[in-house]
Amino acid sequence: MSKTTTGEQTPAAPDDQGVGAAGSHMSTAPVETLANVSGLGVIGWARWFWRQLTSMRVALLLLLLVALGAIPGSLIPQSGSDETKVADFRKAHETLAPIYDRLGLFHVYSSVWFSAIYILLFVSLIGCIVPRTWQFVGQLRGRPPGAPRRLTRLPAYTVWRTEAEPEEVREAALALLKKRRFRAHLTGDAVAAEKGYLREVGNLAFHTALIVLLVAFAWGQLFKSEGNKLLVEGNGGFSNTLISYDDFKSGNLFDVDDLNPFSFTLNKFTGTYEVSGPNRGTPRVYQAAITYSEGAYGKDKKTVVEVNHPLEIGDAKVYLTAHGYAPLVTVRDGKGNVVFQDAVPLLPLDSNVTSSGVIKVLDGYKNARGVSEQLGISAFFLPTYTPGSETASTFPALGNPVLNLTPYHGDLGVNSGIPQSVYQLDKSHMKGFKDSKGAQLRENLKPGETMKLPNGAGSVTYEGTREWANFQIVQEPGSGWALVGAFTAIFGLAASLFIQRRRVWVRAVKGADGVTVVEMAGLGRSESAKVPEELGELAAILYDQAPGAPDPGSSDSPDLQVVPAEGAEKQ
Repeated sequence: MSKTTTGEQTPAAPDDQGVGAAGSHMSTAPVETLANVSGLGVIGWARWFWRQLTSMRVALLLLLLVALGAIPGSLIPQSGSDETKVADFRKAHETLAPIYDRLGLFHVYSSVWFSAIYILLFVSLIGCIVPRTWQFVGQLRGRPPGAPRRLTRLPAYTVWRTEAEPEEVREAALALLKKRRFRAHLTGDAVAAEKGYLREVGNLAFHTALIVLLVAFAWGQLFKSEGNKLLVEGNGGFSNTLISYDDFKSGNLFDVDDLNPFSFTLNKFTGTYEVSGPNRGTPRVYQAAITYSEGAYGKDKKTVVEVNHPLEIGDAKVYLTAHGYAPLVTVRDGKGNVVFQDAVPLLPLDSNVTSSGVIKVLDGYKNARGVSEQLGISAFFLPTYTPGSETASTFPALGNPVLNLTPYHGDLGVNSGIPQSVYQLDKSHMKGFKDSKGAQLRENLKPGETMKLPNGAGSVTYEGTREWANFQIVQEPGSGWALVGAFTAIFGLAASLFIQRRRVWVRAVKGADGVTVVEMAGLGRSESAKVPEELGELAAILYDQAPGAPDPGSSDSPDLQVVPAEGAEKQ
């Protein structure tokens, strides 16, 4: 027979003492009240504004605005990350660019409107957490409230009669509830118990974690630094100073003195690839062996940097981000003097590392007439050349390397004061070398082969191939706190969603016929709480454990009555 009955919770009657208090303080969320805001003074309006700012709906709205505000920062080029793309956007969109400037869309994360949303969200969270924490501490120091006068008004309720004394039933109930990790105590003729306090702990932890995330994000953006450096095997190294970077960007409060002192060199890059099947060309091994040292006088240490496995030195992380080839080229003038000899990094164009770039000879070269000139040689490299596929490599490894060279002579324009890319050739003041048929000179070279320039102008030799690796050095001081905040937010949210806070009362009194009547009732904070099931389980255990309870199989065992949830009379 059923020991529990459920029903819809009905409003407490005016004379029903204690029922309204039964569900009070189940949460530390501030209670909103309707007030007439007309006629408020400055202090009244300030209080009203503060209540609105610290409300849940405003906090959610501010979170939504932060997410929406970040969208243009992802779609529109940002001046803090790529000035070149911003300049290209201005040229391509002469009408939109001034509007974006006024709205701060080229620097979203440092704009006034985004900062205002960010700060308001920060204040809203703090204003919500502080009073709720203080109130929750007060609840922990207090005791669960006493039982309402009419337990039948609660959504979960059961009643039975027993020969045991009321004191014995209450002591058994107190022991049972404490064993089930309820906070329980005797109050009058009833036992009051409560469970699920970790729900509010999770809620507060979630909100606190959001503040940690906001602070960590702001700290990281203000003090971060990020740069790239391309290194060729055995060809120089990198020292963590501003002038050593190929490109560099930083936060508004970054200072050069914040850079961690360290240096490293690239000893060897190793890359192996799938040679057959649908994944042909996919990297299997992709790693860079480096030698590094910390500080000005640190000892040399060797390590291997792989994708997603960076080298960590203090707050700085060194990531391996790209790889390519650097043909070793020697250029001689008409007299056979070496005027250039170096490994020239070329940029990959596809997944098979088909690459292109420019070899620039700035000084020391003289043509056949003895006149000083500059050379610019367009280079196109195929790591694995296959006859019939002259425009692209067929495999990323060095299977059959071929270097295609197209030489020019004249003025490279590097002395004009206008910056130019080392991977592009300005041909506006250059002339191409002609072959015997009067066409532009162009040749394919294999390692060890030499291209002769016409009219005794010199030669270009493809000596061999080295490999290069690109490293990204990131220093973001708030990343560790952001990770802690993210994990805390996840666990806090899970606790606030899955832990249910509920209260149970057990009342045992003598009936008119001298038999003890036991009432049990439960109340949950939300509809998802399985209070009736839990109450039924507790009632069954208490009924079996209560002193003086008759054997269930005997004829003297009392029958448990199903009592309506509203207006029940004790049987």
